[in-house]
Amino acid sequence: MRVPIFGHYDSVTMIFSLVILASPYSDEAADTAYRFVAASLDAGHQVYRIFFYHDGVQCANQLSSPPQDEVDISTRWRNIAEHHNIDLVVCIAAALKRGVLDHKEAKRYNKEHFNLEAPYDLSGLGQLVDATITSDRVITFAA
Repeated sequence: MRVPIFGHYDSVTMIFSLVILASPYSDEAADTAYRFVAASLDAGHQVYRIFFYHDGVQCANQLSSPPQDEVDISTRWRNIAEHHNIDLVVCIAAALKRGVLDHKEAKRYNKEHFNLEAPYDLSGLGQLVDATITSDRVITFAA
């Protein structure tokens, strides 16, 4: 983003956080969010946190196996997060309801398997509040 300062333009670095609410394979919201993050990083901005909420928690499901000619959304988010040190937070309440569990929660609920791995992290809405405080803008992507 460029803003006029004293009659000339100077670049401003923004800190963004995103909230993804839509299921990854039934809507374009997760893909649009990814493209927004990539473009923002390319423009020199920072992305602090991606918060997956409601059906958006399915983006973190490591067991989803799209056909080879489709995008693997979970891997895509994992790769950009690891490369740019972006926090990927999955709402624990929404995730548990939708069968997205990490190793700890699978053990807690006596489930044989889990489908969420690092860098995704199960946490609560406090992480969304923190993102709101820390970021210049929080942008929501929904169906």
